[in-house]
Amino acid sequence: MLEEHAGNDTPLFLSLHISEEMDASYCRKVEEICLWLYDKHYKIIADVSPATLKQFNADSITELSKKLHIWAVRLDYGFTDEQTIEIGRAMPVVLNASTLSAQRGKKIAEACPLVMAMHNFYPRPETGLDDEFLYDSTKQLQQVGIKVLAFIPGDTILRGPLFEHLPTLERHRNMLPSVAFAELALSFGVDGIFLGDSGISSGEYNIISKFCTEEIISVPCKLNPSYKSLYERIFTCRVDSPKRLVRFAESREYSCFGQDVEPENCIERSRGCITIDNRKYKRYTGEIQLIRSSLPANERVNVIGTVDVNHIGLIDCIQNGKQFMLIPD
Repeated sequence: MLEEHAGNDTPLFLSLHISEEMDASYCRKVEEICLWLYDKHYKIIADVSPATLKQFNADSITELSKKLHIWAVRLDYGFTDEQTIEIGRAMPVVLNASTLSAQRGKKIAEACPLVMAMHNFYPRPETGLDDEFLYDSTKQLQQVGIKVLAFIPGDTILRGPLFEHLPTLERHRNMLPSVAFAELALSFGVDGIFLGDSGISSGEYNIISKFCTEEIISVPCKLNPSYKSLYERIFTCRVDSPKRLVRFAESREYSCFGQDVEPENCIERSRGCITIDNRKYKRYTGEIQLIRSSLPANERVNVIGTVDVNHIGLIDCIQNGKQFMLIPD
């Protein structure tokens, strides 16, 4: 995955003080990894502590950063504000957003060229952040001019020693990466998102990449055969869509079903259903909607598909006036 998507100065996070990884060959392996990442044009953000300097036989963070080609250092425990500011004047620094007060962050940020804050990832289940805490702490730091970063879990190769995902938000622990990513970006407004685990599937990567490059949310779903022409088309959520559903602004333009939509499969519209108004709805025939809150059956509305249950959280991230598309699950 790294080889495939190398380049473009992509930031990559490394922790350099995980005790269970340290053995006789640890320093040599880290130096080799950092050189490889540097050659592939990654920007290394390294989590360091005072013990890291001793481990690598370096006299200062600046010396260590040159030795390992580190772009920025994440300073958590073991550094005073004065030491942090001294380091921050020489290179970008990243503080612990999960424990940093806005007042302290502002003090350090005002003294240094580039200061960011990164929330922790939480290997142990039940210890990840709550929604309210993540939202409030992020906004407080952003209000004093600090960009905030966070982690989402992977869905293929998980990182040890527990192998139970590495999210910032506890609710994201067993969530697919694309859904967690969309929530962090749109609902919590974080400025940068890192993959905590070691692997992500190509399908999840593609959904995230589409959003990052084109701001389009791709929603995996299964459409009835007659409506497969709706796959891969770019739609816009009407600016006046209510919270309970997404109204497709281009319904009539794209569907081309006109007055020919006969009543069919007029069942209960559960959360995640995709529907089209049939001819009994008269002038609204052909209108397509994505259901966010369950609604009763209606003889004027056909259910034509369903969103993949594991991606259903994406439908809550579709904002009024923004674009999205339906893709085969």
